[in-house]
Amino acid sequence: MRIRSVTVFGDIGYPPNRTLLSHLGIFANHARHTFIQSGYEVQTLRLATPPFPTWLPACDRAAASAHLAIEAHAEGFEYLSLGPAQPGNHADYAAIPSILGANNHLFATGALTDGHEISLKAARECAKIIVRLSTLEPDGFANLRFAALANVPPYAPFFPAAYAQSGAPSFALAIEGADLAMECFAPASSLQSARQSLIEAIQLHASKITDIAQKVSAIYGYSFRGIDFTLAPFPNAACSIAKALESLGLPAFGLSGSLFLSAFLTDTLDQADYLRTGFNGLMLPVLEDDGLAARASEGCLSLQNLLLNSAVCGTGLDVIPLPGDTSEEQIYPVLLDIAALSLRLNKPLTARLMPIPGKQSGERTDFGFEYFANAAVLPINAQKVTGALSADQMVVINPKNTVLFSEPA
Repeated sequence: MRIRSVTVFGDIGYPPNRTLLSHLGIFANHARHTFIQSGYEVQTLRLATPPFPTWLPACDRAAASAHLAIEAHAEGFEYLSLGPAQPGNHADYAAIPSILGANNHLFATGALTDGHEISLKAARECAKIIVRLSTLEPDGFANLRFAALANVPPYAPFFPAAYAQSGAPSFALAIEGADLAMECFAPASSLQSARQSLIEAIQLHASKITDIAQKVSAIYGYSFRGIDFTLAPFPNAACSIAKALESLGLPAFGLSGSLFLSAFLTDTLDQADYLRTGFNGLMLPVLEDDGLAARASEGCLSLQNLLLNSAVCGTGLDVIPLPGDTSEEQIYPVLLDIAALSLRLNKPLTARLMPIPGKQSGERTDFGFEYFANAAVLPINAQKVTGALSADQMVVINPKNTVLFSEPA
């Protein structure tokens, strides 16, 4: 198990408050060193700001963002998230491709929802962004740094979803823990023993990590938001969430029974006791997990069954390779589905979709990126929608009423 990121949330402004930025960098590097001394590897230091439309100058956002990325990198932050464009200010969505094209250490997002409403216009704008970003680099890689957000609150430490609110600095931890699930599930003789083993392992690590975080918090006065124990994978066999679930007896993730095990895992995570922020669920990033990549190439996975698993998992559709000629008209209804799930089930979900230039469904990606496992491109199985679905409007989707019946008066 590793700490994927120490994510710091700071309202640095523009021009940046250099004193604050320097202090944030000193804190983050101290925190990393302290966790390493205690036996926890820390992959990255990341900085997340409030939503960029609220503070980044509109006149030249690309240049300003590039400047901020350089300043943040100089303080030790590998990546900088500028937060989401928000429904109602649709010109802000159009700025995202130029922002992300200015520096490859920048992340940004677009919100699909506002309260209990889905913005159809925002969904179309996010679909446009995804198609545009797929052309910025020959392999479509820029979409790694963008996600459409549905019902996602601030202070989730995983990128691209991370963003802050205005106010005092704080921090949170994102965990890379698929290997922990593998260690607990593989030797288990029953689902109950698998569950208990994972709960105990999570609580043990969470207790140690929280103690360290609170000590560092006390030194600097930055509040500790908590841990996102979403069991993120790494592209090797020992850290595959798909293989961890398969070790419980499933022949291949994506076949029938996958939804049951996804629900079993997320319910297990819910039972662990620790200070939490963010998603705290099951992450199924096809291009970041050896097992998922293999199952995609074998035809076990589809966009639709990954979407089905999103109903019970933690994060949504993540790094899904799609055909390079996927259109914004095809992506738009997929984003509507994600937004509807998030509001109806009252849970945060994201969509990070990656059309791969020059690739067709079934062809294999050829990334040379150490954090990716190459996989077959998945068909999107979506077509242009028309009529009322193509209008510009906000649509209310209320959380499901769980009361099945009421007693007579």
